[in-house]
Amino acid sequence: QVQLVESGGGLVQAGGSLRLSCAASGSFFSIATMAWYRQAPGKQRELAASITSAGTANYAESVKGRFTISRDNVKRMVYLQMNSLKSEDTGAYYCNRKLNGAEFWGQGTQVTVSS
Repeated sequence: QVQLVESGGGLVQAGGSLRLSCAASGSFFSIATMAWYRQAPGKQRELAASITSAGTANYAESVKGRFTISRDNVKRMVYLQMNSLKSEDTGAYYCNRKLNGAEFWGQGTQVTVSS
């Protein structure tokens, strides 16, 4: 059974930093593509960053240079380091796992950036 549990969200001032964590359970974590999505109020969910099993990272243009995604296959953890946060980064952040056509989501963690 795959479960994804996010943590690390909170309230931060613009320009500040947060580190999100995703704890994953279930088999085959090391070969799954992991990602962070986000959803701002009234908007569609969008990809913020993803990382393949080989460690190749991909970022949305809006977060490039500010966010860093990483993974620890031993601990089964995925992280999102967010620096230079802006008010437009406010939203719910969701951990996502994709493998062989199967997709799983965490419950989300809220990030609020005050200007």
